[in-house]
Amino acid sequence: MKYRRRTAPKPVQDEAELLARRERAVLVGVVFPGQARADVEEHLEELARLTETAGGAVMARHVQERRRADPAYFIGRGKAEEIAGLVREHRADVVIFDDDLTPAQVRNLGEALGARVVDRSGLILDIFARRARSREAKTQVELARLNYLLPRLRGGWTHLSRQEGGIGVRGGIGETQIELDRRIIRRRIHRLEHELARIEGERRRRRTGRLGTVKVAIIGYTNAGKTTLFNALTRENAFVEDRLFATLDPLVRRVRLKIGKDVLFIDTVGFIRKLPHHLVASFRSTLEEAVEADVLIHVVDLSHPDYEEQMEVTRQVVISLGMEERPVITVFNKIDRVEDPTVAERARRLHPEALFVSATKAHGVREVVERTEEVLNREIVERDVRLASTDLDGISRVYALAEVIRIIHHDGCVDIRFRTSRARARALFASVEVREAG
Repeated sequence: MKYRRRTAPKPVQDEAELLARRERAVLVGVVFPGQARADVEEHLEELARLTETAGGAVMARHVQERRRADPAYFIGRGKAEEIAGLVREHRADVVIFDDDLTPAQVRNLGEALGARVVDRSGLILDIFARRARSREAKTQVELARLNYLLPRLRGGWTHLSRQEGGIGVRGGIGETQIELDRRIIRRRIHRLEHELARIEGERRRRRTGRLGTVKVAIIGYTNAGKTTLFNALTRENAFVEDRLFATLDPLVRRVRLKIGKDVLFIDTVGFIRKLPHHLVASFRSTLEEAVEADVLIHVVDLSHPDYEEQMEVTRQVVISLGMEERPVITVFNKIDRVEDPTVAERARRLHPEALFVSATKAHGVREVVERTEEVLNREIVERDVRLASTDLDGISRVYALAEVIRIIHHDGCVDIRFRTSRARARALFASVEVREAG
């Protein structure tokens, strides 16, 4: 038998051919009572961007008004047959719903539409699987995907056998575990949880060495320009792309400010509407970097027509993480893309303390640094505590949460002067072992 040497496939040069290789998608949104059709259409626009980020091509969109979701078909059997016509007309491979579907709905819709069915959570999980680079991020994504897939094994498991996969079935999970049952999947989830706990322990130990350093977290809706601003502030060259969820792993860089303080700038994963709860739970260690921050820089894409709703999504996440009392510097980004001057005027009127920048052009970045220094000067305080020399736990706590300036031992006690944020100072004095020196 003769063996022919395999040659690498020729790169795709033609843009039309490249488009033909992408999965064709039909998007579906539903307007329920209390919702505005314009809002649902805006959410579908974001779903279209998510689809493109996942490598798909949006061929058609459909919006339906319903009083309640149909338990079997979500949109009803008759409407499913209508969308099946769109699937045939556009030769669509996948139908993506903007709302979460039950396993039964996915199974019934798949049979009725003659195409793969994916909901918003499945699509976001697919994107995270594509974007994950570090060991921690890959572990987090696999754990979230398995928790998502577990109740969907019946009827939706066989499509995972294909080697290449598609939107909503990305990654090695299906390729390597197609024959496994729920018991083995749960065992895998258990192992991943232990692995993630070990990785989180390593992350916590890395953070221990910088607990006394002031931290500034850059937060905001996905694709608001957080990483671009992070690069401008830290003179780094972190990966930037005009797509949703370009950054998954937190980036941390130390910067020496003119006020004489070292500051850790932290770039975090972007927020989005209807973020799958499994994903939020899996990425809790990533969010811990932001939770420990002393100051938050909230980056907003002012050029986005729905920027106010995106601000509210971020605000709700901040509240859910218990960070609502942290000082927040609001930064409206991408002002160079704002065509209507009344948009900026309204933002300035509603948010008089906000800064307006173009991170890509480094316009206004200096003002962000100066405002950060101003807030830190106000937020960072020096305090004194007196502890018993035998109170090793209390002394260690001071060193963990603050920068120690001076320490004096006398008469079985130790007086410590330290520098930290107001929030951390309150946390120290809330401890029964630590009391303010008189």
